[in-house]
Amino acid sequence: MSDVSCRISIVTVTYNSSATLKRTMMSVLGQTYPPYEYIIIDGDSSDATLAVIDSVRAGFDEKGIRLLVTSEPDNGIYDAMNKGIKKATGDIIGIINSDDWYEEDALETVAEEYKKSPFDLFFADLRMVFPSGRTFIKHSKDGRYQTSRNWNHPTTFITRQIYDSNSYRTDSIHDDYDLILRLKKQGVRTRVVNKVLANFAMSGVSHKRQIAKTIKSIKEKYKIYRQNGYSRLYIIEPLVQEFGKLIIG
Repeated sequence: MSDVSCRISIVTVTYNSSATLKRTMMSVLGQTYPPYEYIIIDGDSSDATLAVIDSVRAGFDEKGIRLLVTSEPDNGIYDAMNKGIKKATGDIIGIINSDDWYEEDALETVAEEYKKSPFDLFFADLRMVFPSGRTFIKHSKDGRYQTSRNWNHPTTFITRQIYDSNSYRTDSIHDDYDLILRLKKQGVRTRVVNKVLANFAMSGVSHKRQIAKTIKSIKEKYKIYRQNGYSRLYIIEPLVQEFGKLIIG
C-alpha cells in the first residue's frame, strides 16, 4: 500500500431539510475514518434546518472535524454543490444529499482504495430505500456502455484536482451524470467497488414522478448523452431508466 495523502471533504446541500438532515449529519459524524471537513451549503432555508445543524455541531467539534456552514439563496442544487466544492480543501470530495446517509465505513473504504492506488473518480453500490421500508441494491459497474444504471451519485468521490477543472452544469436534474460522462471522455482513472457505501431515500427530489416530468427527464438525459458525443441510439437508456423509475417509484 502506497503512502498517499487522503484527506476527505464531504459536502451536503440543503433546503428546508430539517426532517432528514440530522440522519445525514450523524452518518458523516459516525464514520470509522473521519472526514477532514464537512461543508453544508444551505439554500436559505425557512424551516429549522439551521437549528438541526447547530444541535449536532458539538459532535464535530469534539472529533476535530471542521464544520463549515453557509446559508444563502442559490440557483439550484448543482449551483450549491459547486459552491461547496470550491470551499473544500481535502484531497477527495464526496457529496451526500440531505435525504441520504452513509454506511459507517464508507470513507474508510474510499481511503483504503485510494492508498492502494490513487484514482480520479470512485463510486460504489447504493441501497435504495422506499418510504415503505422496502429496499434494493443498485450495483455499480464501469462498463463499456455508459448508463446511469451503473453509477451512483451518493457513493461518488472525485479528487479536488479533477474538480478544479470540472464543475457541474446547472441546466437539469441530471447534471451530475453529465459530469460523469465528461470525466469518462477525459479518460480519468476510475475505481468501482461493489460494496454498499450509502443509502438513497427514494422520496427525494429526483423521484417525485409524473408522466410529464418523466418525459422531460428523458429529453434532458438524452440531450446530455448527445452533447457528450454519444449516438442517437442512447435514447434507449433514458427511456428504459426513467419509465422504470415511474413504474417502481
